[in-house]
Amino acid sequence: MGIVINQSIKNTIITYIGFAIGAVNALFMYPEFLGKTFYGLTGFLLSSANIIMPLMAFGVHNTLVKFYSTYESDLQKSQFLSFVLLLPLLTIIPLSLILLFFYKQIAQSLSVENPIIYDYVWLVPIIGLCMGYFEIFYAWVKVNMKSVLGNFIKEVFLRVLISIFLFAVYFDYITVEQFIYITVAIYLATTLLMLYFAIRVKRLSLNFNFPKNKGQIITYSIFIILSGSVAVLLLDIDKFMLGQYINIDNIAFYSVAIFIATVISVPSRAMHQITYPITAKLMSENKYDELNLLYKKTSITLQIVGGYVLLGILINIKSVYSLLPIEYSGGITVVFLIGFSKYLDLILGNNNAIIFNSKYYKIVLMLGLLLAFFAITLNMILIPLYGIIGAAIATLSAILLYSLAKLLFVVFQMKLFPFTVETLKSFGILLLSFGVFYFWDFNLHPIINIILKSTILTVFFGFINYYLKISPEINQVIDQIFKFILPRKIK
Repeated sequence: MGIVINQSIKNTIITYIGFAIGAVNALFMYPEFLGKTFYGLTGFLLSSANIIMPLMAFGVHNTLVKFYSTYESDLQKSQFLSFVLLLPLLTIIPLSLILLFFYKQIAQSLSVENPIIYDYVWLVPIIGLCMGYFEIFYAWVKVNMKSVLGNFIKEVFLRVLISIFLFAVYFDYITVEQFIYITVAIYLATTLLMLYFAIRVKRLSLNFNFPKNKGQIITYSIFIILSGSVAVLLLDIDKFMLGQYINIDNIAFYSVAIFIATVISVPSRAMHQITYPITAKLMSENKYDELNLLYKKTSITLQIVGGYVLLGILINIKSVYSLLPIEYSGGITVVFLIGFSKYLDLILGNNNAIIFNSKYYKIVLMLGLLLAFFAITLNMILIPLYGIIGAAIATLSAILLYSLAKLLFVVFQMKLFPFTVETLKSFGILLLSFGVFYFWDFNLHPIINIILKSTILTVFFGFINYYLKISPEINQVIDQIFKFILPRKIK
C-alpha cells in the first residue's frame, strides 16, 4: 500500500484544492456572474458531453489500463498504444457525420422545453471528444504509476482557467455567450497539455503493426463503452433529463447541490487513480490473496475519509446554503440524497477495478444496462412530479441497486469481500458524530460557524477513529503528520 498511500494522499490534496476552487466557482461565481439560466446551460452541456464521453473514448482509457501490463517489450507496448489511440475513430467519425446531417432534428428535440439549448448542441460532441482523449492520455500515465500531475491538470488547472474567465465575464471583458465557447477551448487546452505530459512520461513511436490480440482489445473496449455509459448515465442522466422536463434554471440549483455532494467522492477518485492499475496487475498475476487485502484496505480507508467528508457537509449544509441566493435552498434535500449515494459507492473500495479487469465484466454490464433503463424511467416519472428532488431520488435508487449488485457479484462469484468488523465500527462512529453535531449551531456568521463546527468535528471524529485503530493506514498517516508538525525532542 506504500505507493497507493503516497500517491493517494497527493491526489487527495490536489483534488481537494481543485474542489475548493470549484466550490467558489459553483457556489458563488457561476450563480452571480453567469446567472441561473446560463449556469443551467453550462451544466446541461457538460453533463451531456460526459454522457457521450465513453463513446468518444471508445472505452480505451480502461482498455489501456487492463492490457498494458500484459505486454513485456517496448515494441509490443508501442504497437498497443498506437492501436488504442486510433480506436476512438470508429465512433468519432460516424457520430460526427450523424450530427452534421441531422443537426437540426437533434437540436430541436433537445430544446423543446428550453429553446436556449438549440444553438449550443453542436458543442456537446466537441467537449465530449476532449474529455475522452484526456482520459486516454491520463490512463497512459497512470499505467506508468505517474498519476499526480494528470490529476493536477484535471482537478486544479482546468478550474483555475474557468475562474479566470468567470472574472472576465464579471468585468465585462467577455459576454456570457462567449464564456460558453471559451469553456470548450479550455477543455481542448487541458487535453493537449495532458498529451504533452503523456509523451514526456512514455514517448510513443507510432507503429501500425497492431498487436496480435487486437480482436480481444476491440471486444473489451466495446463492452467498456457500454459499461462506462451505464456508469455515466447513472451519474449525469438526471441533469440531462431535467433540461427536457422543467425550466433550465433548475439545473443551476441542482448543479450546486450535486457539486456539494460530489465532494464526498474525492477520496475515492484520488485513490482509484493508482489502485486501478495495481488491481489490474494483481489480477493478471493471479495474486488474489493480495487483491482481497487491497480490497479491504481501500474499503475501510475510503469509508473513514469519505464518512468524515460526508459529515462535514451535512452538519454545515444549512450554513452553506445561507450564503447562497434563497432560490437555491431547495437543493438541501438533494445534497442529503446524493451525498448518501456517494457514500454507499465509495465504501465498496476498488470494486469497479476488480470487475472491469475480470473475465466476468460482460455479465455485470448487462445488469448495469438494466439499471440504467431503470434510472431513466424513474427520472421520467419523478422529475415532472417532484422536480430536482425527484431527480435525486431516481439517482439514489439507481446507484443503490447498482452498487449492491456489483458487491454481491464480487462476493459470490469471485469470493472477495471488502467488509470487516471495522466497517460496522466506522458506520457507528459516523452515526454518533452526525447525532452529536447536526442539531446545533453557533449563533455566529455562517462561515465562522462552519469553521468552528468543522474543527470540533475533526478532533472528535479523528480521535475516535485513531483510538479504536479502525484503519492502520490512516493511523500511520496521522502519526507521520504529528512527527512532521511536532518539534523533535532535544537529545
